[in-house]
Amino acid sequence: MKSTIVQRPDYILASTIGVLLLFGIVILASVSTAISQQKFGSPSFYLFRYFLFGLLPGLIAGFIAFKMPLHFFKKRAPLFLAVSILLMILVFFPRIGIQAGGANRWLNIGFTSFQPSEFLKLSFILYLAAWLPNLTDKIRKRSKTFIAFLSLIGTIGLLLILQPDISTLGMIIASGILIYFLSGVPLKYIFSVIIGGLAALAVLVKIEPYRFSRISVFLKPGIDPMGLSYQIKQALITIGSGGIWGRGLGLSMQKFGFLPEPIGDSVFAIFSEETGFIGALILISLFLIFIWRGFKIVRKTEDRFCRLAAAGIVFWIAMQAFVNMGSMLAILPLSGIPLPFVSYGGSAMIAELIGVGILLNISKHHA
Repeated sequence: MKSTIVQRPDYILASTIGVLLLFGIVILASVSTAISQQKFGSPSFYLFRYFLFGLLPGLIAGFIAFKMPLHFFKKRAPLFLAVSILLMILVFFPRIGIQAGGANRWLNIGFTSFQPSEFLKLSFILYLAAWLPNLTDKIRKRSKTFIAFLSLIGTIGLLLILQPDISTLGMIIASGILIYFLSGVPLKYIFSVIIGGLAALAVLVKIEPYRFSRISVFLKPGIDPMGLSYQIKQALITIGSGGIWGRGLGLSMQKFGFLPEPIGDSVFAIFSEETGFIGALILISLFLIFIWRGFKIVRKTEDRFCRLAAAGIVFWIAMQAFVNMGSMLAILPLSGIPLPFVSYGGSAMIAELIGVGILLNISKHHA
């Protein structure tokens, strides 16, 4: 890796993330109080766990990632990916893995649980950013690189299908295609991966009734309003009831048993209800600023590992935000993708803040 002059990090990007985190705290405090009291007898249960197992460790890990030498991530990217895959395997072991809602996605570590697939997203990006540039420089090895790339996707895909976690699989494939394209491989390989990925996802949707029903609801939102399309119907009602200025913080009506996952996947709808069109517009604008500053870093970065890693991190977080908000607005099918920096979930928060720490680290050295 080339030596670089250390300069100031991107403060606009850092400030944007800070405001997004503040929004997350405010909406969680607003929404979770009644739910915490009802389920656990304490109004601050969710908020306390958010700080203890999400925000605070995420900020610490993100700061460490910001201060570490960038070659540390490049050199150890294979190790990070190997550990992530090992943890993905452990979720299927009794007593270690936790099954909930018919899915094996969490590991029990005693005082809490965490979701390895959230860290897999980041380790996969770092591994591809470290691995692909060296191989794609050698034209004769491009076909072997393509086979190795497909094998890696296939291994990770199998683990995610078994969990099952198709939303994360889609995110992994999309991130992989982007980094693979930016690494300079011929377009025929890119189109092959896209066609194969779409075909595989189509088969996975077709063979599972609940996945197929989500597509059906997306295409025909009015079918079965009290059954299949209940969540999207309630999400649209929630967003629409906010009007221009919103009901006011803490005054959401839909959080009281009407909208599933009000502090998780559906948090954007509740946020829109309480802060209105203006609040939703500000939130969307913050993610657009994140994309603008992120790709400004990508454009100015000369080191190939850093450029690919930065592009992958920006795409991963931005795509999750787009998919989450799009599904609540019925412009995309419903998914289990959380809203970055806002949804309740410790694993996602820690992984995202580590990613942002690396991105700010790259801006400090290369942008």
